[in-house]
Amino acid sequence: MNILALDLGTSSVRGLVLGSDAQPLPGALARRKVALALGDDGTGTLSGPDYLSLLVECLDELAEAGHLRDVHLVAISAQWHSVLPLGRDGSPLGPVVTWLDTRPTPADGAAGPTDPDDFHQRTGCWWHRSYWSVRLPWLREHSGTSISRFVGLPEYVLGELLEAAPMSVSQASGTGLLDLGSLRWDEEALTMAGARPGELPSLVELSWHGRLRPDWARRWPQLTEARWSPPVGDGGASNVGSGCVDPSRAAITVGTSAAVRLMQRIPAGEPMPRLPERLWRYRVDHDHVVTGAAYSSGGNLFAWADRELRLPRGDELDAALALVPPGGGRPTDPRFGGDRAPGLAPAGTGELRGLSFSTTAVDILAGLMQGLCELVADDLAVLESTIDSPVDVVLGGGAVAASVWWRQAFATTLAPRPVSHQRNPEVGATGAALVALGRFGDAAELADIGRTDELVLPTTTGRSDPQYPS
Repeated sequence: MNILALDLGTSSVRGLVLGSDAQPLPGALARRKVALALGDDGTGTLSGPDYLSLLVECLDELAEAGHLRDVHLVAISAQWHSVLPLGRDGSPLGPVVTWLDTRPTPADGAAGPTDPDDFHQRTGCWWHRSYWSVRLPWLREHSGTSISRFVGLPEYVLGELLEAAPMSVSQASGTGLLDLGSLRWDEEALTMAGARPGELPSLVELSWHGRLRPDWARRWPQLTEARWSPPVGDGGASNVGSGCVDPSRAAITVGTSAAVRLMQRIPAGEPMPRLPERLWRYRVDHDHVVTGAAYSSGGNLFAWADRELRLPRGDELDAALALVPPGGGRPTDPRFGGDRAPGLAPAGTGELRGLSFSTTAVDILAGLMQGLCELVADDLAVLESTIDSPVDVVLGGGAVAASVWWRQAFATTLAPRPVSHQRNPEVGATGAALVALGRFGDAAELADIGRTDELVLPTTTGRSDPQYPS
């Protein structure tokens, strides 16, 4: 049995085929870049129909290459927090508002939760622009037309492809409207959002699996009998794909954005550890939660520097960075895209400091990467306080995979914690497959943490010195 794993990311859409061992098959990868609309006012949107077209192109490419043969299961990792307003006929009434968008604000006179701490403990979220409790009223105010209902990006895409597309508990937890214990919409959150249950997607049943609609099944007959699993929030999927499925190991993932997360098995209805004020908590599935912090900056920092600072390329860039010790570079505030919850700093908060006529583009890049390391280190310490124990750390994601210097900077900043590197660039898709298979216990072994992953050690030179633990 092969598995089609889809990664519905912010900067790209990817589809890859895994074998029954949840390992990628050679060459079975299709990827399309997503066009984001970004603005100085905090805009961060994308086109839902265009996004669907990119996913269809990926599936066409895999089908034409013969990679969809023997696919019996489709697993999905999808971005959290997106929202799209729909009309009565189900058509989009505007673009998808992604996690990048910092424009939503509470309406004048709107009241937040009666007990903010209790609300935070129930939902794992805050009354904040990142969540639907603020986003839905803001969309109604700015839409200029009557909105019939709201969906997230995965529900929109899957609603076009499948016979039915209810919202997974993982995606629902990212809206800020879900009670994490009961796995029902939270009544107070619904009131703040001004939403009735009928205006929201139905919540997935525990045993749900989707099927392709007949018109799409004719296009991809290899997927006619494939079962589609509920989408997993990309952060939770990345933890599983990184082998970080228990409180002994935290995942730091740096893709377009970045996050630090700790996963625990807490089935629905069981009491959860107290959640610190500055951390969020979301569902991976009915039995697991992930707790952590996220940042609007990650690989997009490198993309900005590469575009604007005329950085050297390839080996030349590696050699230049090797001359900057981890912890070096120029002081920066890397929050170019503003804060993610619970922070309220707007887009454009980023700063470059300590510049002189001797400052190089590489100095600035190193400072940006180091600045993110320091943000993560502060929140990792808070995360460890929830379990009263230090953790091992696994780095993952395309941005740190591409930069030895960034891995070394994380290792230096997080010392004396052991820091390893998960080399698989598709941890989200792989993690979603493991969740769909229910193979949480195999995640660490399949990730090869501790056997083949690079152990990143602090250095003072910034040069690569990979070691391999036994």
